Amino acid sequence: MNRRHITLAAFSATLGLVWTPARAQLTEGDAASGVRAALERGAVAAVSLLGRNDGFLGNPKVRIPLPGALQDAAKLMRTLGQGKRVDELEIAMNRAAESAVPEGKALLVNAVKQMSVEDALRIVRGGDDAATQFFAAKTRTPLTQRFLPIVKHATERVSLAQKYEAFAGRAASFGLIKADDADLPHYITGRALDGLYLVIGEEERKIRKDPVGTGSEILRRVFGF
Repeated sequence: MNRRHITLAAFSATLGLVWTPARAQLTEGDAASGVRAALERGAVAAVSLLGRNDGFLGNPKVRIPLPGALQDAAKLMRTLGQGKRVDELEIAMNRAAESAVPEGKALLVNAVKQMSVEDALRIVRGGDDAATQFFAAKTRTPLTQRFLPIVKHATERVSLAQKYEAFAGRAASFGLIKADDADLPHYITGRALDGLYLVIGEEERKIRKDPVGTGSEILRRVFGF
């Protein structure tokens, strides 16, 4: 077996695959393309799932709540008959995240397209959160910049948002919540990105388990049996 085939056999081993004669026809480029295809599908699927009505609000795994200490204040407001206003704010927070997420699609896809063979190897060797770490490292800063104006515009229309920031600012000064959480747009943006990377990871794991079901020939060749 020549050096290229040894490398490819090792690549397959990192994916937990059996090195078969059919896989012997794959090049390193084919293998890396399979990983790119898997991650691109996962990213696009995650954007589609979250960037729609109830994408965040209807998913308990990613639904954005008020920051910890402020949840106690929200409970008090509910006992005082202000529950509707609290609900309005929480709904607006999640709707803001849902409206921002579609803006991330191009950046996520571009990050995948620029992935090297070495990046692909690090992802398959790195465990279940390797793809999440890759996307976070490559896209979190530019996505934050892209999401913030959208989130800010969405929350400005909610009257309670200004009161949230005033109250949260006092809570932060007493160390009850993080200073970043006192800034509502930054808090929502951070939680939106956490949710996005979480769902990308879930979608990637689905593809690894059932590559044939994706209908992609390259995924079937690299990840299939």
